[in-house]
Amino acid sequence: MGLKELRDKIDITDSQILSLFLERMNLCREVADYKKINNMPVFQGGREQEIIDRIKSLTNDSQLENGTAALFTTIMDISKILQNRKIFEDTTITEYKAPDFRNAVKIGCQGTSGANSETAAKLIFGDKKPVFYKTFEDVFKAVCSGEIEYGVLPVHNTTAGTVTGTYDLMVKYPVYIVSETDVEINHCLAAKNNIAIEEIKKVYSHPQALAQCYDFLTGNHLKTSEYSNTALAAEKVSKSDENIAAVCSVECAEKMGLHIIAENIADCSVNRTKFICISKDIQAAEDADVISVMLKIPHTEGSLYRLLTKFYVNGMNLIRLENRPIKDGSFDVWFYLDFNGSLKDPSVKALICDLRENLEYFRVLGTFKSN
Repeated sequence: MGLKELRDKIDITDSQILSLFLERMNLCREVADYKKINNMPVFQGGREQEIIDRIKSLTNDSQLENGTAALFTTIMDISKILQNRKIFEDTTITEYKAPDFRNAVKIGCQGTSGANSETAAKLIFGDKKPVFYKTFEDVFKAVCSGEIEYGVLPVHNTTAGTVTGTYDLMVKYPVYIVSETDVEINHCLAAKNNIAIEEIKKVYSHPQALAQCYDFLTGNHLKTSEYSNTALAAEKVSKSDENIAAVCSVECAEKMGLHIIAENIADCSVNRTKFICISKDIQAAEDADVISVMLKIPHTEGSLYRLLTKFYVNGMNLIRLENRPIKDGSFDVWFYLDFNGSLKDPSVKALICDLRENLEYFRVLGTFKSN
């Protein structure tokens, strides 16, 4: 048999598979109607495993057992998505309070005046003066206690990557992301006196800023020391009589009265940091089109593949996928995902219900308008 004949037979077989797949999905819709009427859950773990075991036992080719298991697992995942859509198609739309940035009275961020977090806060809240806190965790605590209405924190940089401290605190504190904004970062090297680079004994800054300027700092053989914030590092330099310097923004250096020794020292000419705004309560702007979630998946074959399949089948674009260690002595991780969608969309509700039913841990972190 020639290649064309083989391909023709494959096309015929694919058409038969498609026809049977559509027939199975129609049956799933009927199952969804039954479960909806009888108030039954979509997910039934025992039934799913029973099907997989039966399919594997019917596979007469040992090399294809895992393949058939993967095929039917995907089919069942699609079935669950379809059933959840059917169940949620008539549900009422949940109304959420919209963020009120214009009338906010108390907002906060980490650092001191001149910090990039202050710049991000101005982009969201205008000329409102933020309360400055020593650490990221202090900002989270202030939001949770009601001391401030909103907190602004960095989450990602285009050069140095994830701001891990913020993600780790999202696990610890029950807050919600209600907005995000990007800040152009223009790092400079600044000192109290106009000294030569060779005279600098140590450079202080936030670890992210040091990482973003790695090439410049190492190329000039400068010793570095991590500090809690770029603006606080600049403040430290301004109060010291030693030949030390800070990596900070030009605006911050000028505000602190420092001499700018070198500008534009970041490794990448386009250096931006994404900041989030958090609130104690879930809030959703009318035009919010990004949903942020946090979850844990089981240590089973194909679990990540199955998770990603759910988003693909629902036609929802993943914008970001991060992971952080759970810090319980295991090698398990939390996954953080941002995807396009609206909490008012029944398909999104169906997806969220699916994830809640099938995962070890799932939590909606918030929704906001993409930049």
